[in-house]
Amino acid sequence: MGNTNMDYSSSKNGSHILDGNGSSQHSASEPNMHDVANLLARVDKLNQLGIALSSERDTHRLLENILLGAKDLTNADAGTMYTKTAENTLKFEIIRTDSLKIAMGGTTGVSIPYPALPLYKDGQPNLQMIAAAAALRDCTINIPDAYEAEGFDFSGTRKFDQMTGYRSKSFLTVPLKNHENEIIGVLQLINAKDFNTGAIKSFSAADQQLAESLASQAAISMTNQRLIENLKNLFEAFIQAIANAIDDKSPYTGGHCERVPVLSDMLARAAARSNVGDLKDYNPTEEDFYELRIAAWMHDCGKVVTPEYVVDKATKLETIHDRIHTVDARFEVLKRDAEIEFLKQKIAALQQGDPGGIAALEETLQQNLAQIKSDQAFVRECNIGGEFMSPERQNRIKAIGMRQWVNGVGEQVNFLTDNEIENLNIPKGTLTSEERQVINHHVVATKNMLKKLPFPKHLSRVPEMAGSHHEMMNGKGYPDGLTRDQMSIGARIMAIADVFEALTANDRPYKPAKTLSESLKILGFMKKDQHVDPDLFKVFIDEKVYMEYAQTYLDPKQMDEVSPEKIPGYDP
Repeated sequence: MGNTNMDYSSSKNGSHILDGNGSSQHSASEPNMHDVANLLARVDKLNQLGIALSSERDTHRLLENILLGAKDLTNADAGTMYTKTAENTLKFEIIRTDSLKIAMGGTTGVSIPYPALPLYKDGQPNLQMIAAAAALRDCTINIPDAYEAEGFDFSGTRKFDQMTGYRSKSFLTVPLKNHENEIIGVLQLINAKDFNTGAIKSFSAADQQLAESLASQAAISMTNQRLIENLKNLFEAFIQAIANAIDDKSPYTGGHCERVPVLSDMLARAAARSNVGDLKDYNPTEEDFYELRIAAWMHDCGKVVTPEYVVDKATKLETIHDRIHTVDARFEVLKRDAEIEFLKQKIAALQQGDPGGIAALEETLQQNLAQIKSDQAFVRECNIGGEFMSPERQNRIKAIGMRQWVNGVGEQVNFLTDNEIENLNIPKGTLTSEERQVINHHVVATKNMLKKLPFPKHLSRVPEMAGSHHEMMNGKGYPDGLTRDQMSIGARIMAIADVFEALTANDRPYKPAKTLSESLKILGFMKKDQHVDPDLFKVFIDEKVYMEYAQTYLDPKQMDEVSPEKIPGYDP
């Protein structure tokens, strides 16, 4: 409804109607029974609107319902809904003109091309536009005929009317105030129509009172909506700040808490479209998706209690520092001792007049040095975590550890301590069983933390979903050993998202990032071993969720060709 300059008159007394010259008038006619019945029906409709507005949770629909309800109550042909911005402007939110079939903003999907109305121009109140004047003066403005009213800029209105053949006549403009008595918006209605004849008329005193009453209720609903939205934004920002702090705590898992929610949402939406197995009854609402997203953001919040030396353990010998450098120093001592022993034996051979034996001594020295260098390279290799360490390699570490050497205080001791042997023989990854328990405890900590939070009803499953993402379908997961039927679909979704993100992540200290085919192969074996949900695994492959995720979060070199028929456990 081209209202960019369509604001027309003002009054200090909102209960008055202004005529074309700005003089105050009161209606003198006595209402008949038909009018009373009509008014009572409209009051009842007002009550129904108030109830409907209080339950609306979508901001766009709320604003749209306010305007449509006001138009219906007053039988207005057109109307505009504005909201006040932080920049002291009135933003066009909804525009409707029935006779011209104009519908913009709200749920229409049609954007409003008009710029916001400034409340001030060059530092002065913008009283030339009705909507701005109503907001600035905090009063209702009721104008019988805009073309006869004085003191306002009607150029935009006249231009719009000339272009469309419309006749903008009566205007009713009502400010909306929140609980702190601040203007938060403006409701403007245009061209009241007679309920019987349809002729354009002035907005009556009853029209004004009904519009003002609706505006009051609408302001409460808008304020509640904004408060809820602000609290929601604060809550999300807070949990994301915690998640980011956990990622920042460890340079090796940076971004994990951010990526798992994304992948969880992708898989959940794919599952909602699927009819595979139990998923045929999975029909999540947007609130359910939101609940899952919050759970995914908070799934690792318990890591705030996990020591950094465990979280950041990049190598098997790492504590505060990587002890491989201490072991390297011992190897250098072995080399030095071997060379010193060779020199002593060489001097002795020369003193005994046996220079022929020196060649044999040199050969023995080179063999010793070669063995020491080989053992050193082997220990350094074992210090880097991997997926598997064979018993033969573990036995060699033990043999190297039992070698004797003389330490700095002259004591002859084993080359490696028991703790060093234990760490170097870790069969998978870089963590000992004790350290793995420390890491696993983060799930217990997560559940304990989340159970203490007073989540509202629509987020009541967050603790269960966030605290069960390391459970397995066969009951061999942790911390509670839950089986598949004891877990929510959300928890099962997060279990796959957590695993796949970890497999493809390029920031892990103990392994290189795996390709798509490698990651799906491992995930397939996990499905066969009943570690992950079979239905969700099938959806993950069928719907190519892995590819949707990879296109944003994986390095191009990780995106190799995937042959679904070669993925273990996958049944097309």
